[in-house]
Amino acid sequence: MELRTLRYFVAVADELHFGRAAARLHMSQPPLSRAIKQLETEVGAPLFDRSPAGVALTPVGAVLLDEARALLYQADRLRVRVAAAAGTAVITVGFLGDTADPGATRLADAYRRRHPQVEVRIRETDLTDPTCGLHAGLVDVALTRGPFDETGLTVRELRADPVGALVRADDPLAGRDSVKLADLADRRWFLFPVGTDPVWQSYWNGGAPREGPVVRAVQECRQAVLWNGTVGMTLLDHEQADGLAVVPLIDMPPSCVVVAWNKGDTNPLIRSFVRTAIAAYRDGAPTAGAA
Repeated sequence: MELRTLRYFVAVADELHFGRAAARLHMSQPPLSRAIKQLETEVGAPLFDRSPAGVALTPVGAVLLDEARALLYQADRLRVRVAAAAGTAVITVGFLGDTADPGATRLADAYRRRHPQVEVRIRETDLTDPTCGLHAGLVDVALTRGPFDETGLTVRELRADPVGALVRADDPLAGRDSVKLADLADRRWFLFPVGTDPVWQSYWNGGAPREGPVVRAVQECRQAVLWNGTVGMTLLDHEQADGLAVVPLIDMPPSCVVVAWNKGDTNPLIRSFVRTAIAAYRDGAPTAGAA
């Protein structure tokens, strides 16, 4: 029973869909299906119930999933400890500037507990590079926000945050319960510089061409609104400076916190970072009925 085959099995168990699992593993579906069939032969029992309604774990599959996760974790941990002993256990993490996300704090604490011997190097970027250096090969993994050009990257969503229109506190829109993009159509917006990821630029401009002052950082966005009376988008729960207000923008999709890394990268430090990030953001999610 090979570790690679167990990784294939875990991917199918996570996705409960062979096509999605194959895409996640950067392989075609037929060899994935053959690998799972061979694993079922080795185990001596079906691991998945396959039906027109979808794929589901069998009781045997559920037992194997628990054991496979534990075994793969230990294998990654072994590689990391050996690398640490050799002085090569280093990971470079990219962050989008001006973040005070409690999820990131939980992630840092959990990752440090899991890998106390790993050197974590941090690279913070401004709003002109949402991949935080991934496309340029400057970081191993990024904790950032989408959407952006995902070419050559694997991206996992961690949390979705509602957005609002950022306006001056004395703006006529500031007293409203909510606004739509149409209410902002004739206003000047803050813009990102030429060359900024077009997918990212389009999202933060509400999907339409805009005119207005160019900014690179969150504080510059706020100052552009405060000094020029421009508008723009921001996270609904971001605390704002005096003189500014945020109004819920009801016809824009949320801004998603994501973890991203280069496709095909098998560095166990990255795999551990992704697993830890998913757990850190899941554990911090509000529960039903919470205030």
